[in-house]
Amino acid sequence: MKQFVVIGCGRFGSSVATTLYGYGNDVLAIDKSEEKVQNISNFVTHAVQADVTDENALKSLGIRNFDVAVIGIGTDIQSSIMATLIVKELGVKYVLCKAQNELQAKVLYKIGADKVVFPERDMGVRVAHNLVSKNVIDYIELDLEYSIVEIACPQTWIGKSIKELNLRASYGINVMAIKQGANINISPAAEDTLQENDILIVIGKNQDINKIEKKG
Repeated sequence: MKQFVVIGCGRFGSSVATTLYGYGNDVLAIDKSEEKVQNISNFVTHAVQADVTDENALKSLGIRNFDVAVIGIGTDIQSSIMATLIVKELGVKYVLCKAQNELQAKVLYKIGADKVVFPERDMGVRVAHNLVSKNVIDYIELDLEYSIVEIACPQTWIGKSIKELNLRASYGINVMAIKQGANINISPAAEDTLQENDILIVIGKNQDINKIEKKG
């Protein structure tokens, strides 16, 4: 069981904290707002009101003993930067931060953040892909070039095997898994035949995935 500290209990931070706790992890939630701390206190291991830009306050909470820190502060850029800098200097090995824009992300990476996410932007990307293609169920952008996508099996693929479709050569994608109702095939073979209502989890270049979306 890992130990997580989530700093900033807004919509993003609260969602991360409660989900991690739901998976059986030890989660400490910290926010300067007493109201936010009270709201989340029943859904995490511990919830504390503290100034997240005060090194002594965070040190007294034993931050150095946590495996992962999630900085869920978005709009208050100064607090986001200070909290990130402090937890890294206190020895937290992995720090994930929320950012509003590329400039904020660049600064966070410079001071030691291991991963920076853009929740609003990422959700916008998912919504846009769902709007333009009825086949796309979920869309995870790995970087500017590659993504993992959950797609409903196109009609023209039904009844054909992965080998027959030659998806890697024809579409530039790799099938990572196939959902068939409640069953998930996490290592599909080339001979596996695609069926109606199958959900494919594929990985590939964004430009190739876009072609499939348009085709679908």
